[in-house]
Parts: sequence; structure tokens; C-alpha cells
Amino acid sequence: MRPFPLRRKLAVLPFVLLPLGAAAGCGGENATTECSLNACTVTFDRGVEASASILGVKAELVKVEGQMVTLKIAGQTVTVPVGEGEQAEGFDVSVQSVTQDKVVVKIANGGGGG
Repeated sequence: MRPFPLRRKLAVLPFVLLPLGAAAGCGGENATTECSLNACTVTFDRGVEASASILGVKAELVKVEGQMVTLKIAGQTVTVPVGEGEQAEGFDVSVQSVTQDKVVVKIANGGGGG
């Protein structure tokens, strides 16, 4: 009887698949992404066309004017003040920071919570 190897394989399986699932859900052009199961932090490069494919939708940086960031999430345009959040297409969108070179945005599945 050798149940131990089977248990070990089953216990390791979720840890092997987790990075593959997270990596498959994120990617970008002139942007970097860091994703968990329900949210992604996207760092967009400024001054170029920047977009990312995250959580099954496309997120694009449209423009930055002062402390206001305009994004397109799944085709819906939303303007979000730095340090605040808005909703777009069922996602919670918050702008974490804006610098001369980068815009950092967190996009999470909207679940009724903040």
C-alpha cells in the first residue's frame, strides 16, 4: 500500500497550478502586472500607449491630467482621482500613485465590498 505518494501529489498540485493560473490572467503592453486571485496591480508606463489584459478584460491608460487618471476598463471609460476609487464594468478601480513615468492602478473584482 502506497497512499503517501498520492496524498503528497494531491497536496502539491494546488501550489503548482496557482502560479500558472495567475500568470495566464495577466499581461500587458508598456505595463507590468501583479495579480492575485481577485485583483491585479497594474503599473502603466506614461507617454506611450499602455494596456494590460487582466482578470479577463483589457485595461488601458487613456490620459493623466494632474491628479485625475482616465482609464478604459473593458471598454468603459472611467476617471479616477489619485488615492481614490471608482467602479467600471463590475470592477473596483483605484489609482494608487502617479509619477512622471508611471501610473499604478489596482483593479479588483467588484464584490459589493470596498
